[in-house]
Amino acid sequence: MENIESKVIIITGASGGIGEATARLLAKNGAKLVLAARREERLQFIANEIQLEGGQAVYRITDVTSAEDMQQLADFAFKQYGRIDVLINNAGKMLNSPLNELKIEEWDQLIDVNIKGVLYGIAAVLPAMREQKSGHVINISSLMGHKVIPSTAVYSATKYAVRAISEGLRQEESTTSRIRTTNISPGMTATDTAIDGLPLEYKDMISQNNGLAISPYSVAKAILFAIQEPEEVGVNEITIRPTLQAL
Repeated sequence: MENIESKVIIITGASGGIGEATARLLAKNGAKLVLAARREERLQFIANEIQLEGGQAVYRITDVTSAEDMQQLADFAFKQYGRIDVLINNAGKMLNSPLNELKIEEWDQLIDVNIKGVLYGIAAVLPAMREQKSGHVINISSLMGHKVIPSTAVYSATKYAVRAISEGLRQEESTTSRIRTTNISPGMTATDTAIDGLPLEYKDMISQNNGLAISPYSVAKAILFAIQEPEEVGVNEITIRPTLQAL
């Protein structure tokens, strides 16, 4: 539990997938959690289970596309625990289509959730982290933020943006405010968000548990590793994929 016990950690997209797995793992390691998502029933269920197992977790319904919601989430964390040590910008959306299909509404959703959601999260916690001269922002990007394949142009663009934001934050804040920044780029992961975004012919393949998708807990362990490193160590970039994934 080195360097994690009693840390106050906000997790967006905490109602399932990587967010839920991360919440459960960090709680077992002594973190104080603030869980955020839009699905109240799931948040309540996960927070209650963590508490029953001896962990600490509260939750707030949050829409990451709203700067006001994200600020209220940060204020809620302060009210509950008095500080914020880590923000995990995990909430994301995966919608893929060829550009010539002109799915402009979907493009807007991707930009609002995957880019603006990350920026709004940073805006909500950065002033406090700068004042306390410590903090850690962890952004969940994607391997599609390292390369583009047909139908992923807009999704990949948003995840490239997350990587750029992560690196910009690192350069601006690491030496002055001692704020650590980690970008994590998972490959195919067995979550509803990832599988729902696949073409139909791939969905059955992934659901057969044949090694083509990693568990959300594998990503959660990467997050745990980045947080656990001593404060003078910045784990800035992690890529994690199924061994069988070629791309």
